[in-house]
Amino acid sequence: MQADQIRITFPDGRVETVPRGTSVHDILEKAGNSQDRWIAAKVDGRMVDLAGQVREDAVVEGVRAGSEEGLDILRHSAAHVMAQAVKSIFPEARVAIGPSIENGFYYDFDVARPFTQDDLEKIEARMREIVSQKLPFKRTEVPREEAIRFFEGMGEKYKVELLNEFQDPTVSYYQQGDFVDLCRGPHLPNTGFLKAFKLINVAGAYWRGDEKNPMLQRIYGTAFFDVDSLKKYLHFLEEAQKRDHRRLGKELDLFSFSDEIGAGMVVYHPKGALIRHILESFEKREHLRRGYSIVIGPTLLKTELWKRSGHFDHYRENMYFTEIDEQSYGIKPMNCLSHMLIYKSKIRSYRDLPLRLFELGTVHRHEKSGVLHGLLRVRQFTQDDAHILCMPEQLNQEIKNIIDFIIEVMGIFGFSYEMEISTRPEKSIGTDEDWERATAALMRALEEKGIPFKICEGEGAFYGPKIDVKLKDALDRRWQCATIQCDFTLPERFDLTYVGADGGRHRPVMVHRVILGAIERFLGVLIEHYAGAFPVWLAPVQAVIVTVTDAQLDFAQDVCGQLKNRGVRVEVDMRSEKLGYKIRDAQMQKIPYMLVVGDKEVAAGGIAPRRRDGTQLSLMSPAEFADMVEKECLESSKGRIGLNI
Repeated sequence: MQADQIRITFPDGRVETVPRGTSVHDILEKAGNSQDRWIAAKVDGRMVDLAGQVREDAVVEGVRAGSEEGLDILRHSAAHVMAQAVKSIFPEARVAIGPSIENGFYYDFDVARPFTQDDLEKIEARMREIVSQKLPFKRTEVPREEAIRFFEGMGEKYKVELLNEFQDPTVSYYQQGDFVDLCRGPHLPNTGFLKAFKLINVAGAYWRGDEKNPMLQRIYGTAFFDVDSLKKYLHFLEEAQKRDHRRLGKELDLFSFSDEIGAGMVVYHPKGALIRHILESFEKREHLRRGYSIVIGPTLLKTELWKRSGHFDHYRENMYFTEIDEQSYGIKPMNCLSHMLIYKSKIRSYRDLPLRLFELGTVHRHEKSGVLHGLLRVRQFTQDDAHILCMPEQLNQEIKNIIDFIIEVMGIFGFSYEMEISTRPEKSIGTDEDWERATAALMRALEEKGIPFKICEGEGAFYGPKIDVKLKDALDRRWQCATIQCDFTLPERFDLTYVGADGGRHRPVMVHRVILGAIERFLGVLIEHYAGAFPVWLAPVQAVIVTVTDAQLDFAQDVCGQLKNRGVRVEVDMRSEKLGYKIRDAQMQKIPYMLVVGDKEVAAGGIAPRRRDGTQLSLMSPAEFADMVEKECLESSKGRIGLNI
């Protein structure tokens, strides 16, 4: 082969010889592939633009427009086009970062005033003009110092800050039209490939997520390769907006937040507190059925304990601390320390194991204000936390028992799921041997259960690997709630032991686990999953009695008393409003049953139930209605919850 020739290997094994420096685009065409099928490529596994040149023997693989990688490139390119549009309309704007994200992209801008909806419409219109020009994305590589001078001259201080932290001597930037942006790439061949996009909203975001830094304006958008996919996604967003737990929480009078109290602190209203009570009662019964003991630990623990556990070194930025009598205390972000001290309060025998300790423990974590999000991300929350201390030979069965527990509970709420194993993060404690043992134990349990899983490298807890259970809701969105963490390290740090059958001292293994996770987060997920229309066993108000006129109020109150004595959660609508208005209002409140009472019902001593979907049932006595509700509660909760909570 001549010196100016190189060998190109394709994924199907074919080998072609091409001149050194041939573009990726021409290489793919030589292989019989049309440019329309590819938007970028991988050269020896590295993502590159189609315009890039190949100068050495390499494996070349095209990146399809419809692939996950192709969609990521499309959306990142859309972020650049959006930034170009913003700069053309707001020349004084300073650009920060603009990555692709799940389901879309965003770009952060430093501007004199917040963007408005009118601004977004103007920006989107300008983007369409840029797209119509089919401007090529041109890559340039320069020495880092030259790039710093270049962006300093443009007044782009955020780019300069990033460049000052880069270690590579050479960096790249991309240009389309008159817009230049620091970027690794790759990008679309030209802006004309961006055919289906939409700007979604705008929000404030601190530069680099730090509250001490300037507040920037973040514009979110999405992009797809075809209009139908975009329309489908926008319809999904509309449905998600209808289910937004923050809006429904206010409309259904479940909970609130108050600036007077502080960010990230939930105030439960009577209906929301009742739902939480039902969930917690359900949890306690389920744990007692499975051999757990209920315990309660303090909120404040001495800081020395948090140092001993490793939380102080690895987690203190998420913790709150206070001082009492010149002694430093940490407000607990987790419940494990108290549970280990309960274990250590007396000598344990192998006959005592496994020991399963369960606590509905309220914890506090310092979340940055920029990430707080309704019930889904708060600073104070309650976990259905449990810690199982067992012999190593019991570990496999205990993990499988927890998996069964999770699957059974999620089935009650109507969730399907996916599972992941998260491995050792860079910042962690414990020996490699212990981490390998713990990871292998989690994998073995899932494999023996026949449950597929994927590996998430470096995303475990600092003390051990974990199984993360991703719930899939009614809109097929994924939510992280349940988790199982295997820990050989903390029992070592706290010198936990048990007396074995041989009379010697042995080290137990600890399993950290939650089923629902944070009650607040799970409630937020439930609200969106059910769109606020809770199943009858979980509904805070199961029925409302609506009278035709005030003449039936006394009878309605008597029926209410009868139903309450049976355990039905019922109210009487005593307002002097028309019957149709009361029924519509009850439907808006998503109450499962409306019990209509008129003169006919009074005369018959019964009620006329109407379901929230509009189904009208025949006249029945209060006792018959209570029997029906109890049966429905038991059926919808898979036999777990009747009328007695």
